[in-house]
Amino acid sequence: MTPHPTRTATDLRALRLYARSRAVPATLAVLAATALGAAWAAQRLLEQPGAGPTARLSVVVLAPLFAAGVVGTGLLTHSAELERGAVRPWWPRRLAHLLLATALAAVLLALAVPGHFDAYGASAMARNVIGSTGVAAASAVVLGARLSWLPMMVCTAVTSLLGATDPADGGVAAAWAWQFRPEDDVRAWLTALAIFGCGASLHAFRGTRPDNGG
Repeated sequence: MTPHPTRTATDLRALRLYARSRAVPATLAVLAATALGAAWAAQRLLEQPGAGPTARLSVVVLAPLFAAGVVGTGLLTHSAELERGAVRPWWPRRLAHLLLATALAAVLLALAVPGHFDAYGASAMARNVIGSTGVAAASAVVLGARLSWLPMMVCTAVTSLLGATDPADGGVAAAWAWQFRPEDDVRAWLTALAIFGCGASLHAFRGTRPDNGG
């Protein structure tokens, strides 16, 4: 059955309006720039004398942190009341938006750290994007999109200050210091996936908190 031309045009117009309201073009541009910056920084770190398996750790931690902030800010909505009163449920749209943005950020940043398998390569980068974006999504529900970057930044700073960044550490550190773990650490992966699952579910069903506090 061929879709009706009018309905197709209406759907495309609605999609464009949605993309503009969520600043999707700007989000894509900033994510691409973040990936380029991460690639440049990672290469510079590898070129330093005595660079080892952990040379790219700072990039693998900080680049996903910034990307998660970009994705979280892009969850801003200017029509929360309209979404709540819509005939069709909005949670599939919110979930699809978050999943696509997270997948794109993970792929772009993973491509920024190519090369042979090491402790902090593409897999660790993708894991950190997934976990950090989950925190940002949950934070957008509680604090609003414009502050969704803050809790993840605080968690990263506290973890670093507490000295749980040594890849040789195991046990509980593999869970709460998951950002700093080697990419083959299964517990760190499970933690990141659990965080993203919780954050994505919360955002899909509750939506972003309006910036006016309503």
